[in-house]
Amino acid sequence: MKDMMIKNMSFKVGQTLTIVGVPKSDATNFAVNIGSSEQEIGLHFNARFNAHGDENTVVCNSYLGGKWCEELREGGFPFQLGEEFKINVEFTPEEFLVTLSDGSNIHFPNRAGAEKYQFLSFEGEARIRSVEIK
Repeated sequence: MKDMMIKNMSFKVGQTLTIVGVPKSDATNFAVNIGSSEQEIGLHFNARFNAHGDENTVVCNSYLGGKWCEELREGGFPFQLGEEFKINVEFTPEEFLVTLSDGSNIHFPNRAGAEKYQFLSFEGEARIRSVEIK
């Protein structure tokens, strides 16, 4: 699946979003975007196997007010081409706490300060198997 969008969802402070997927065997990268809309992204999570000058790196960012903010590179890279992954995103008023398949964590600030996000999208070369909000 190349791109997928979910609009009018309800992802609120105190909830956890769980995504399960599989990167394609020849993937260069895939991304998950959580925000208010396509133009206001609170969390851009980009797993880069070999893209944008990065190898085996997770890059997080926000797209606010029509521009990208400062990138954050933190945590490990547990993703393997063709192997299932699981990403948990816990949403607090201050941050997104992202837990990866290997148990490593990424703390990314809730730069938009929102208490609810309605928009979720997937880009790149991964097949998404499930999305769940609890």
